[in-house]
Amino acid sequence: MRTTQDYDVRRRDYDAGATAYEADRKGAGWVVFAAILLGLSGLWNFFDGIAAISGAHVYVTNANYVFSDLNTWGWIVLCLGVLQGFAALTLLAGSEFARWIGIVSAGLNAIGQLMFAPAYPLWSLAMFAIDILIIYGLAVYGGARLRG
Repeated sequence: MRTTQDYDVRRRDYDAGATAYEADRKGAGWVVFAAILLGLSGLWNFFDGIAAISGAHVYVTNANYVFSDLNTWGWIVLCLGVLQGFAALTLLAGSEFARWIGIVSAGLNAIGQLMFAPAYPLWSLAMFAIDILIIYGLAVYGGARLRG
């Protein structure tokens, strides 16, 4: 014979499982979103690095604001873009180590964008905001996807 207490216990267990499932789904969505943003950020940095190395006219008016000379800055940004692209691809494959690479590379990119802010303030602030979203998604929800 079942009592209302048995029903309440089963209902509580079901609700707890549903809540954990929803949290895992939300976490997986944030990780995928952060990985896509990380890949886009890496792609943008890759092309910015190529433009700086080739001496394109994109940086001519504000080249004096860039850290070091333009060629060095281009190589730094190019390598960072490749690292971010690698982290995004391996993060989508489910690598735990890629999560930490993504957090570190997004943090380095955020610092670099703040250094670049006097030259191109709107672009730098937009990229800084994207880096913050990447760090948030990977730091808060990154482990949930791999546990679930």
